Amino acid sequence: MLPAADSAGPACRVVRKEELILSTENVRIAPAEGKLGILIPGIGAVSTTFIAGVEAVKRGLAEPVGSLTQLATIRLGKRTEGRTPRIKDFVPLASLNDLVFGGWDIYEDNAYQAALKARVLDEPLLEQVKEPLSAIKPMKAVFDREYVRRIDGPNVKQGGSKMDYAEMLMDDIRNFQKSTGASRMVMIWCGSTEVFRRPTQVHQTLKDFECGLQKNDPDIAPSQIYAYAALKMGIPYANGAPNLSADAPALVELARDRQVPICGKDFKTGQTFMKTLLAPGLKARMLGVSGWFSTNILGNRDGEVLDDPGSFKSKEETKLSVLEQILQPDLYPNLYKDLYHLVRINYYPPRGDAKEGWDNIDIFGWLNYPMQIKIDFLCRDSILAAPLVLDLVLFLDLAQRAGMRGIQEWLSFYFKAPMTAPGLYPEHDIFIQLMKLKNTLRWMRGEDLITHLGLEYYD
Repeated sequence: MLPAADSAGPACRVVRKEELILSTENVRIAPAEGKLGILIPGIGAVSTTFIAGVEAVKRGLAEPVGSLTQLATIRLGKRTEGRTPRIKDFVPLASLNDLVFGGWDIYEDNAYQAALKARVLDEPLLEQVKEPLSAIKPMKAVFDREYVRRIDGPNVKQGGSKMDYAEMLMDDIRNFQKSTGASRMVMIWCGSTEVFRRPTQVHQTLKDFECGLQKNDPDIAPSQIYAYAALKMGIPYANGAPNLSADAPALVELARDRQVPICGKDFKTGQTFMKTLLAPGLKARMLGVSGWFSTNILGNRDGEVLDDPGSFKSKEETKLSVLEQILQPDLYPNLYKDLYHLVRINYYPPRGDAKEGWDNIDIFGWLNYPMQIKIDFLCRDSILAAPLVLDLVLFLDLAQRAGMRGIQEWLSFYFKAPMTAPGLYPEHDIFIQLMKLKNTLRWMRGEDLITHLGLEYYD
């Protein structure tokens, strides 16, 4: 959803005669001056791969493959005009050289030690970025074994109410800002998947939520305490896991009140990424789908956490929702009404971070004749997630400087279960998501939106 005029900063104003009056089609974006602090709950495989990657790119050791903000171009105007700047040259994004990192974890390992244990990146590369990674020592985490049951660690906050924990997090953030000199900050959840929960009364209004924090309401998860602390301090927040986190009316209310952009949830990396590529193509050609069986094996900390049925349920909900929204069985009952969709995740320690996603798809075509598609995606989970983290923190910072607030649906491109405005269904088609993302950037800079309508003339 494009931001409303009142959320894009002052679009029209009283001006002196020598100034131009800005139309509602223009957005004034504050410059990306100073350091941008990246706050990360969860200093594990994804976050250390992201941080090490940024440091490697800054040193010319690698390319930021997979990052739209760093490598992608954006078409402006008609094709005949030949205007295709890189996104990072088109909108004023923060420079990688201005990023500083901090975060929380239940384990005491610094980011270098955590990266070695995650075994995503090769040691020779990690040795070249050892110094900046070793300097990142995790702050004590807010943690609750009722929400993540398969892991535990000593580096956790103790005592007090959940509101006290939120205050502790805000103190951590102030200390981080003071020590790093960050002028702006973004928080992105890279922690473990929490057990499945649906919103309850405590999540309906900000007043209810704050009362619940004071009374230690059991329905308030650790990720929601982090989200509350960030939003209360005016810091943009992204949720990379399928947890409720900021996806609750109370925290959406807080985001709008504090003029803060939010987005989520659950990074779209491996198997679901494949589904959002393939399902739109099948639907576009009006080919039927009778069954889609998906299984995964992975051996990292995420796999260990997801071995718990409660945490798996959170992941299953986001994975299962994708096909129904893309294929729209209510509109095409003869093609998709009876689709049997099953998802499995299996913890297999020998595989480590090199996840395998296997899909069997039963489709049918002309005169209902059956066919099959098999996909075996041997991917690296954190390698796919790291550039998403980079794009999200840079785009959220951009949105904040552009005066955009609340749910940023234009960032749905990055998530399995995109947050939406109340009453709207999420858009899962990755190609529609990409068009929405780029059109939002065009809108920010006063360029025409690309609709593919009208004629384009050639000399």
